[in-house]
Amino acid sequence: MLYINYPSWIHPQIFPGVKVLGLLRWYGLMYAFAFATAYFILRKVFAEGALDSPDKKTTEDDLFSFIFTGIIFLLIGARVFSTLIYDTSGLYRHKPWLIFWPFDGAGKFTGLAGMSYHGGFVGGIIGMFVWCKFKKRPFLKWCDAMVCAIPLGYTFGRLGNFLNGELYGRITTMPWGMVFPDAERFSAKLGWVQDFAAKIGMEISGNGLVNLPRHPSQLYEAFFEGIVLWLIIWFCRKHKKFDGMLGAIYTGGYGFFRFFIEYFREPDADLGYRIAKDANAPLYTSTSMLNISTGQILCFLMMAFAVVYAVVSWKLSKKEK
Repeated sequence: MLYINYPSWIHPQIFPGVKVLGLLRWYGLMYAFAFATAYFILRKVFAEGALDSPDKKTTEDDLFSFIFTGIIFLLIGARVFSTLIYDTSGLYRHKPWLIFWPFDGAGKFTGLAGMSYHGGFVGGIIGMFVWCKFKKRPFLKWCDAMVCAIPLGYTFGRLGNFLNGELYGRITTMPWGMVFPDAERFSAKLGWVQDFAAKIGMEISGNGLVNLPRHPSQLYEAFFEGIVLWLIIWFCRKHKKFDGMLGAIYTGGYGFFRFFIEYFREPDADLGYRIAKDANAPLYTSTSMLNISTGQILCFLMMAFAVVYAVVSWKLSKKEK
């Protein structure tokens, strides 16, 4: 059997079936782990003296207020992007007060379901800039310190997506392909479905619907955009040539990894491809590298921004010498 069934014991709720505690979800807990991890790594960078200036000594209070401000703006940006860019219903454009309303129309608590990484990226930058401007601290230096912490914390966010059984990838015959319970199913009568199932040793019977294995793209992202990118930045932190260099590596590195992982991740059904060689190309499998998703466009913009950011930062560092 050349595939893996999604573990049946995993549920989005930490305590499924418990009336009050059932509101606690793994995704929210992963956010808490992410922020805590980022804070402790930032403390490590702080202990190395990377945030001290000749005229100002950094304190623990500075550290806490910096990351707290960044988190608040990150959450605002992530939610706004998710509701205004990724939502195609138009609900939030007509009723913007619902963006931060954690209940559905029937009054049921849903939490702030739906966050956009790219929105969080923009919001986080704005938050850090506002804090540095208010506190009169060097923005580029503090951003470099922050990106030493972000990727490892981000890893927990993607693990949360995996535990939620969401943001899964396209169908695959790879032996690590996973059958996610909420993924789109296909008719067992289709010839290509029968051929696909035969390749992976999946038995199908009758004329019902078949749930085919998918790339666990959440884990791909957790590994490459989280752990690998963090290791690169962590190694470079003591070898950087100018303030802003680490920020550029993070921005370009994330954009690069995510751009290619998007070929394995299934785009949102209501958005589809923003640029497509074939307008009728299915979303559940990659038919051409010229079919470009919304996430890939945003990642390309991140890579372009990283180049500009690096050049401007380098020129500023030359002027200060």
